[in-house]
Amino acid sequence: MPVDDPPPAGDARARLELRAIRALLDAQRRRVTVYAERYGPRPAEHVPVAAPSAATPPPPSSQEMIDALPMPALLLSPVFGEKGELKDAVCLALNPEARAYGISRLPEGVTLPWDKPGSLYERFPSLATTTIPGLLVDVHRQRTPQRSDTVEWLVMTHAGPVRVNAEVRIAPCGEHFLLTWEPGSRLRMAAAAQRLMRTCWAEWNLGDDGIQPSRRFHHVLGLAEDTPAPSLYDLAAAATPDSLPLLYQTLYDVILRKRTAECELRLRGGARTFRMVAEPVRIAPGGLTWALRAVLIDVTTDRRRREAARRAERAARREHERAEAVAEVAAVLRDAVLPHFQDELDTYGVEAAAVYRPDAREAGVGGDWYKARSLPDGRLLVALGDARGHGLSAVTLMAKLRYALAGLAHTSESVEQLTRWLNEVACADADESTATAIVARYHPDRTLLRWTCAGHPRPVLLRDGRATQLPAPAGGAGLTLGVMPGTAYRAVETPMEPGDIILMYSDGLTERRPADPDQDTRRFLDAVEGCCRASAPRPGHAGLQECVEGIVAHLDGPHRTDDATLLALRRTGGPDVG
Repeated sequence: MPVDDPPPAGDARARLELRAIRALLDAQRRRVTVYAERYGPRPAEHVPVAAPSAATPPPPSSQEMIDALPMPALLLSPVFGEKGELKDAVCLALNPEARAYGISRLPEGVTLPWDKPGSLYERFPSLATTTIPGLLVDVHRQRTPQRSDTVEWLVMTHAGPVRVNAEVRIAPCGEHFLLTWEPGSRLRMAAAAQRLMRTCWAEWNLGDDGIQPSRRFHHVLGLAEDTPAPSLYDLAAAATPDSLPLLYQTLYDVILRKRTAECELRLRGGARTFRMVAEPVRIAPGGLTWALRAVLIDVTTDRRRREAARRAERAARREHERAEAVAEVAAVLRDAVLPHFQDELDTYGVEAAAVYRPDAREAGVGGDWYKARSLPDGRLLVALGDARGHGLSAVTLMAKLRYALAGLAHTSESVEQLTRWLNEVACADADESTATAIVARYHPDRTLLRWTCAGHPRPVLLRDGRATQLPAPAGGAGLTLGVMPGTAYRAVETPMEPGDIILMYSDGLTERRPADPDQDTRRFLDAVEGCCRASAPRPGHAGLQECVEGIVAHLDGPHRTDDATLLALRRTGGPDVG
């Protein structure tokens, strides 16, 4: 958009801010004008110029002339061929700046000595392949100065090739050529710095709105190169209304308080944002502010990144709050359904202990569940399952299966039938409501555990310090719950001797990526036996709890990507019938 576009007509506050900026600039212009009229130079009276006397010194020599130049300079004499073409240039003289530059860039002895005239191309052979010959020809033919933005050539030294680059200007000087250069392409480097850092600068004269901008001032501000450079008021008129109060304060601080200030300036249309840092330029120390010098840095990309980061932070905060709410609901639900064993199973000659570790990535929400409770017929129901998925849906399915099994177990039906019914419950729930489970019943009078497997890792028997996986039911493990209605399951009978520990666990405790069930089982067996060798399970519920916690601690770690549950059932002796 043009920098002099007015603000939207309906924005009364922006118009007032612009008026305030205009008044501030106009007032300073009047102050500068009064100062100039009072202390500025007076027109000089006409004084006749005396004719030169015989004592007038002669004009300066060529060497004296180039010595007065503030940049490196060479005085060259053209060398023509037989057909009048320009073939070379002889270096007649050089100034101290040129000597200092050669000493700083080139080792001693690399070039011919400068104590007498010499060919330019003999001193620097690679110059013949640059734009220098063409510039010399143009100067000779047109008799006008010529410039090259960048001239680069190489000089071979004992340490390796030295790259020399400069901005060169060649001008006619009588019958000679005057070659000057700016070492290191300073203007080009400054332009590159402005482009790379999206930075420009300018100095505004407060007496007449004159402006001296940097080379890429228009490009950085997004202005066409042929448009006039904007005055401070033009810049204010192009700013968004929310930028104007800070811009006014910055101008006030620089012009009247005479101190450096900065603000963020956003331009309308392209929505580009600049950080403006300004300082006063004073006529004398402590005196009136004559001009304002400022650097403008395009921070549009940085601001967008900050805004994106803030949006992401807000979204993450909302997600965290949601996760905390879900975790709180799930934790309450999980605590309501997962038992805490004490000594209630002692009368059956067994004791139980369990450890549950939720997946931390899901804020403690998972589908693992377990159960060990007495039934009216004097037997015990023991089960462990894993409802697939995460979040409240997994917790809801877990609770549904657990409560369904608790109710079905009161029918005194076999574990095969209980598992079959539990499969029907999962199939009727939803398309993705699948779960694995071990469903078992302990018979105290026979010290026998009968169990079924529905797609779950088989239990492990720990006896005399050795851990072995129990054999699969005839025909293999049954299907996962919820996959196919009408599925039949078979049971395995495992006699338990005094001191035997049956371990049931979820695959989240042992599984690694990529998954290998055989390696996962071997890992679990090794961990169980290793923990028992280190410290044999002590008698009592506390000893059994300590044992299972040690096993889980040994297997747990940052690699885990799912809930981890371990349930232990230990036979202590016969049932207490007294």
